Amino acid sequence: MKSKQRLSDIKAMTEDQLNDEVLKLKKEQFNLRFQRATGQLENTARVRVIRRDIARAKTIAAQKSTEK
Repeated sequence: MKSKQRLSDIKAMTEDQLNDEVLKLKKEQFNLRFQRATGQLENTARVRVIRRDIARAKTIAAQKSTEK
């Protein structure tokens, strides 16, 4: 299981990489939601970590797009 991403790692990404990362995280979030609904989710804290990683990546992406 991957732990939350470091802010410095996210800031080093390009906008395209950030968009890909958000997409990947949303897929993982969907899978976690599905596991929770079927009672198979073991690490419930992971849902919160993923949600915050998505917000973090979107925030940095928005900052990078306004810097142009």
